[in-house]
Amino acid sequence: MKTKAGWALAGLFTITATLLLPACKGQETQAVTVLAEHERFRAITHPSDALLPLPPGPDVDTQKVELGRRLFFEPRLSHDNSLSCASCHDLAHGGADNRPTATGIGKQLGPINTPTVFNAGLNIAQFWDGRADTLEAQAAGPVHNPLEMGSNWQEVKTKLAQDPAYVQAFMQVYGQSLEGALVADALAAFERTLATPNSRFDQFLRGNSTALSTQEKAGYQFFKDYGCASCHQGAGIGGNMYQRFGVMEDYYRDKPAKPADLGRFNVTQLPQDRHVFKVPGLRNVAVTAPYFHDASAATLEEAVRVMGRYQLGRELPRNEVAAITAFLRALTGEWQGKPLQRP
Repeated sequence: MKTKAGWALAGLFTITATLLLPACKGQETQAVTVLAEHERFRAITHPSDALLPLPPGPDVDTQKVELGRRLFFEPRLSHDNSLSCASCHDLAHGGADNRPTATGIGKQLGPINTPTVFNAGLNIAQFWDGRADTLEAQAAGPVHNPLEMGSNWQEVKTKLAQDPAYVQAFMQVYGQSLEGALVADALAAFERTLATPNSRFDQFLRGNSTALSTQEKAGYQFFKDYGCASCHQGAGIGGNMYQRFGVMEDYYRDKPAKPADLGRFNVTQLPQDRHVFKVPGLRNVAVTAPYFHDASAATLEEAVRVMGRYQLGRELPRNEVAAITAFLRALTGEWQGKPLQRP
């Protein structure tokens, strides 16, 4: 069953029950209630903020999530049994690989920077160009991509069906034998649990005024005053809309555009979608360098300057870059009770 991934948010300041299509139909009432209460809390405590603390997650099928976790770390999903999802999405750090592009089987290099898997359930769609509507659809992409895992569901099924533990697990969770669509479903169930709560910014939004330093608070104000929060907003602090890379200045004027630089155009073939990408969520951005789809910014400070120039048409003063960067570092959350770290 195709559903919107997690708490998909769309549009500025907009969170309604109609936007939430939960992973399991039986959880609908509870999940909508949780999100409605979260929005009511936000409206009362932070009426002018476009940025939201992470909401609590809905109940999950623990057996399915555990199966998805095993599959996430399963190298037999790749053709040569050398790569798992975790090879490019390192959960011990930022949920990405901290490389310019992903390295697939045979040490092949992909064309684009690896996005983080953390909080992916908040995204309006998956991949930089939004070509996968759901986490289930996204799970199939790397498996079939010849530059990544270079496999297919039939090959995966043949391998895993030889493992009695997997045969038993799929029967217990789904009541049927292993199929590719069920592998994707289990992976998506696990990935929806990969939220990183309790950043210092979350603590600040929930009323702890001392959670941010004076510089970080100034950076947050610059972030709003310059309009960064117009695109990087919601609970994911981005991930819920598309935007052109180079709004105020042509980002590709002095560099040749590669196929991956066409962004959403590769999906829609619409001229207006050239160089349009899903706005990335900024949670944990301090631990996911390098930045942008083309990994062209090595540091967070450089990324802030680039965004100021090409998206805002401004050369940001050094002190403001430092303040905004400090604020962005306060967006680093926790995984399994510990703050995320860079490798």
